[in-house]
Amino acid sequence: MEKTRKLGRTDVTVTEIGFGGGPLGGLFEPLDDETAAGALDASWQGGIRYYDTSPHYGIGHSERRIGEFLRGKPRSEYTLSTKVGRILIPQEANGRMDEAFQVPATHRRVWDFTRDGVRRSVEDSLTRLGLDRIDVLYLHDAEKHFDDALRDGYPALAELRAEGMVSAIGAGMYDPTMLTTLVRETDVDVVMLAGRYTLLDQSALDTLLPTCAERDVSILAAAIFNSGLLASARPTEGARFDYAPASKALLDKANRIADICESHGVTLPEAAIAFPLLHPVVAGVVIGMRTATEATHNLTSSTTPIPTQLWTALHTANLLDPRAPI
Repeated sequence: MEKTRKLGRTDVTVTEIGFGGGPLGGLFEPLDDETAAGALDASWQGGIRYYDTSPHYGIGHSERRIGEFLRGKPRSEYTLSTKVGRILIPQEANGRMDEAFQVPATHRRVWDFTRDGVRRSVEDSLTRLGLDRIDVLYLHDAEKHFDDALRDGYPALAELRAEGMVSAIGAGMYDPTMLTTLVRETDVDVVMLAGRYTLLDQSALDTLLPTCAERDVSILAAAIFNSGLLASARPTEGARFDYAPASKALLDKANRIADICESHGVTLPEAAIAFPLLHPVVAGVVIGMRTATEATHNLTSSTTPIPTQLWTALHTANLLDPRAPI
């Protein structure tokens, strides 16, 4: 099994490598149930015991698939997280596809961070998962609804934690400044940060990482490949950075990092997985996985020993923020 770390001041543990459920919702391209099940099985066989999902991912497909898989596993052996902020309302698909995932548009999303909305979202998630509890609950993608999430969503999560319905609470976002505000003004346990503490972007070092260290709040680093640019040993034109084609400057930077990795016997994805875990507040990295091959590859990459000299060389070449611990 993968190494585990605790989340904040809670007793909740996660494996250093977590399974990100976004691709199981048909992100970028359709995905069948059999392939999804294969990815989940390979991740479990490889030692992953932390699974993250959301109603947003494939308008429920990801939760359903993860739930079907985990129902066959002992409940004490894994940690499960999902998210709130969007309610799924049934509708006639009429041949249309969902706006964000490659699945039929059988539901529409309605933003709702109210207490009632949060509780309804949790009930709906438990129904789709077919499980009796969620371990970690996040406010999801609240950047454009931050005031609502802070004023109404956080207290609703804190209430669920006090009632014992969930064991840890936090938020999953890409904006480190807003997450810093949340950590400073509330009593969250963990935040899931997308794409802002990676080999290409360490902007979370400005305020979020130091604030989490002060408040004893854990970070789970998601989107560590920045949606594709760091996912291959040699990035090529057309690779995505934050869901859009990467600029030439970013592509060049990624290849400069890849050159240094190669000179130390390491691939770019191996370094991308290892880097966030060097920071003491990062409890784990969460990687989206679509197939058994992807899951096996990611797990193999996560076990590659990384020489300290690699990080030193990246510092020396000004390719890493000098504040990043190595």
